Amino acid sequence: MNKKRQRVAVGLSGGVDSAVAAWRLKRAGWEVIGLTMSIWDGAVPIPDLGISGCFGPGEARDLEAAREVAARVGIEHQVVALAEEYRRTVLDYFREEYLAGRTPNPCVRCNQRMKFGFLLEQARAQGVAFDKFATGHYARTNYDDTRGRWQLLRGRDAGKDQSYFLARLAQDQLAGLIFPLGDLQKDEVKAIARELGWADLAERAESQDFIECEDYSVLFRNGDARPGDFTTKDGRVLGRHRGIIHYTIGQRKGLELGGGGAPWYVLEIDAARNRVVVGPRAELYSRHLVARDLNWVALAAMPSTAFRCRVQIRQRHPAALAAVTAADDGLQVEFDEPQLAVTPGQIAVFYDDDRVLVSGVIQRTARI
Repeated sequence: MNKKRQRVAVGLSGGVDSAVAAWRLKRAGWEVIGLTMSIWDGAVPIPDLGISGCFGPGEARDLEAAREVAARVGIEHQVVALAEEYRRTVLDYFREEYLAGRTPNPCVRCNQRMKFGFLLEQARAQGVAFDKFATGHYARTNYDDTRGRWQLLRGRDAGKDQSYFLARLAQDQLAGLIFPLGDLQKDEVKAIARELGWADLAERAESQDFIECEDYSVLFRNGDARPGDFTTKDGRVLGRHRGIIHYTIGQRKGLELGGGGAPWYVLEIDAARNRVVVGPRAELYSRHLVARDLNWVALAAMPSTAFRCRVQIRQRHPAALAAVTAADDGLQVEFDEPQLAVTPGQIAVFYDDDRVLVSGVIQRTARI
């Protein structure tokens, strides 16, 4: 971070992480410009309820916060309009996956295609020149001279590590990135902000939601939510559901099946037959998954023999030991211990210690 006079663009959200990231880069001698995406155009009927999220009518507040951060750091700031790209790339994907009975990960998709894709392309098209791009993500990169590949590593703060959300980034994307907070703990970042007189940023609540609404159904069109049957694995009908878009693997709340016994959990979403298969929690466990649509990171391709590593099936799920083998155009994973709620559509990230080896989309699983 000490290459003077090179220009770095920083993705500014208005929060403490991107603010401190920009400040550290400027202090290190970089010429810094802030970039913020504008993705909200009012086309989706989301009410302004004051709920924090990435997509919704509260974007105006977020843009103003980003401008204020740029002013505090003392850097230029530019807003890049990407509402159409976001609709095509994230919202359409989100709808299509749910309607196919899979559970998408819009945050991973947004990072891959929007923040580290269209944002940079459109900024450059508008005349913004920069050599590198930086964000406030808690992750690290380095270059492996032996393999000739860029590596993505977990952030030093294990509790805030965001490498899972970045594991779909390609080699050409990783090559141009800087993560100034990768070696810091979150508490250290907040302490820096307070020392700079930015205590309000240090205490500001962070956005964790995809949209500014608790009900994703606002993203779907009339007729997308077709009622159907709740069934057991053996086909016994237990009741009616409100449409498969309302459910995901492992869900317990909102099923309204009653019965007074042990709670029911969603085991499978059968889009072809418009049914939601439910069962007891014990039936949610799997030892097996197949991942496809692979993005090779530290590895360039599947090794010639099976290998062992840790596989993480969602952001807040501990990476688990597994044996990995080639399977058609994907990877087959056999976990040492059963994993809860392995979910088609989610991302599986394969780690060797802190290094991301490869990531893929979970295609199928087999319950115990």
